[in-house]
Amino acid sequence: MQFTSESVEALVEQFTKLPTIGRKTAQRLAAYVLKMPREEVVELAKALVAVKDRVRACSVCFNVTDDDPCPICRSPRRDHGLICVVEESNDVVALERTNEYHGVYHVLGGVISPLDGVGPDDLRIRELVARVDPSFATTAAGGDGLPAPGTVREPGPAAEPRPPVREVILAMNPNVEGDTTAYYISQLLKPFGVRVTRIARGLPIGGDLEYADEATLSRALEGRIAV
Repeated sequence: MQFTSESVEALVEQFTKLPTIGRKTAQRLAAYVLKMPREEVVELAKALVAVKDRVRACSVCFNVTDDDPCPICRSPRRDHGLICVVEESNDVVALERTNEYHGVYHVLGGVISPLDGVGPDDLRIRELVARVDPSFATTAAGGDGLPAPGTVREPGPAAEPRPPVREVILAMNPNVEGDTTAYYISQLLKPFGVRVTRIARGLPIGGDLEYADEATLSRALEGRIAV
């Protein structure tokens, strides 16, 4: 099906470029836009343009922000000695919704995935090491930019004073790529004497044991706590 309007057809084509949006959904969205008041359409267009013009990556944690550094990194109420490492910016939103975490973040921009051609140097692991211990250089011989896991490099140029990092929480998704990335980072940070932890995994609230898979039950047993 094609619309008799070239303008509507062009809008449908643009909607189909969005993830999880098929042509039928794009057609429904275009039809909805046609019914919207012009003022709302203008506001929508302004918001889209503003996202491209104003949003940038925070130079400290690499979360999306309008102002650099981001409000979380600037806040004196946050615990800057506690860094939670996540894969993408959406993970920050999810953790903030809990209202339980009061530290700062570090957005890697993905996970190590050899099958997809993504290695450690394609992520913001180098910047994480620099946040943990700015006194050590992170430029490796050979140009890969990362110190080999388990090794300590010679002190580099003096960096700006920052609150010492006490703990790094690894909050990657519980899959092969997330596990690989978490293990790599944990080994990389060992020489710096910082505590490295990983978020617990197990049974969801309200879940039934009989419906849980073996891997989930195994993780739940490993992460058991005293009561």
